[in-house]
Amino acid sequence: MSKINAYINFRDNNCREAMNFYKECLGGELSLIVVKESPMKDMFPPQLQDIILHADLTKGDLTLLGSDMPNDDITSDSGPVSLTLTCDSKAEASAMFDKLSAGGKIVHPMSTFFAGTMGNIIDKFGSRWGIFTAEQ
Repeated sequence: MSKINAYINFRDNNCREAMNFYKECLGGELSLIVVKESPMKDMFPPQLQDIILHADLTKGDLTLLGSDMPNDDITSDSGPVSLTLTCDSKAEASAMFDKLSAGGKIVHPMSTFFAGTMGNIIDKFGSRWGIFTAEQ
């Protein structure tokens, strides 16, 4: 397994502003993907086309991820931050997904998309996880 990253789900469509602020503070390279500019644009309604689908701020080993995407799984108990586990292979990602979801809730099953394979769970302790691999 490569590393664990923090993923922030911004609730007020201010991902772009926040991630630019973090870039000013922390440095690094910032990548922003807007829904309407992504290969997944047809999957989303018109009111979501201008929000940030995915943000990635990287500087060396530091990676901070974010999104403006609505997320009904965010509660006052779990907060807007989830952990993203980046795995080296699809097999490893599937194994980690199965282990971490035991006794918890599968939010999105493992599936392939334009940047790799990913699934989301809430573990039995209420922590939100995104399991990711670049392998499709």
